Amino acid sequence: MTKSNPRTAARSKARAAARLAAVQALYQHDMEQTPLAQLLHEFHNHRLGAEIEDAQYAEADVDFFDDVVKGVLARGGEIDATIAGKLATGWTLERLDKPMKAILRCGTYELLARADVPTGAVITEYVDVAHAFYDKRESGFVNGLLDAISKVVRAS
Repeated sequence: MTKSNPRTAARSKARAAARLAAVQALYQHDMEQTPLAQLLHEFHNHRLGAEIEDAQYAEADVDFFDDVVKGVLARGGEIDATIAGKLATGWTLERLDKPMKAILRCGTYELLARADVPTGAVITEYVDVAHAFYDKRESGFVNGLLDAISKVVRAS
């Protein structure tokens, strides 16, 4: 049996907070077309680790948050094509609601660009993020779709 490393646990919690914040930021960008610099500034100064409406947000890994948000926006066409390629026949990206698109885009970006993050961790983390927005059925959808994407983009 191994002991858990407190520094690893803290990093994991900070990355989980960064992932949730990245999904929220990309949702906001999708809704309001907030320019990237303004979006990052707002999240850095008013959301990450802040208290909002009596809820204390966890400290997030800011560099990780920035990488996910910038990466999703920079590689949007590739990411959307990857997701669309794994949707069931008759489904399009446009049929998905904005929070679901943000979750799938972030997870797909990590699978494509963050080889330092294990596949299982990416999938589990975004299933957890999905639980913040949806019921079990949608979380299962996130799990299945990111798993299918991982088999293509991380095939060895």
